[in-house]
Amino acid sequence: MYMAFKSLHLLLAVLSVSLLFIRFGMMLRSSPMLQHKLLKIGPHVVDTLLILSAVVLMLSINQYPFVDSWLTEKVIALLAYIALAVMALRGRTMAIRWLCFLGALGWLGLMVRVALDKQPVFIPL
Repeated sequence: MYMAFKSLHLLLAVLSVSLLFIRFGMMLRSSPMLQHKLLKIGPHVVDTLLILSAVVLMLSINQYPFVDSWLTEKVIALLAYIALAVMALRGRTMAIRWLCFLGALGWLGLMVRVALDKQPVFIPL
């Protein structure tokens, strides 16, 4: 069961990041397709399922944020990623949008590294 949810989690993570890239590219082109209902609702559905799969994985391995430092760091990185991704799509200027997009990718990289190593980078053990 664990491997099924881990595979689902990874698939949803790739889909979520792919949707961010697609939406950011469309935003750069001022594409009217950004207003399509599927692109407005779809990312929220994918992200909700991604977080739910993370909760199932967390419960199955009995490790929790604010108890296990690697998971705490991953949650903090997730919150920073979400905030920057939102600003990348809605920021006032193109410079702000680009900086936020690149920042979001940096936090994403941290999440991947922490998930693979199960070792925090910034939070002491």
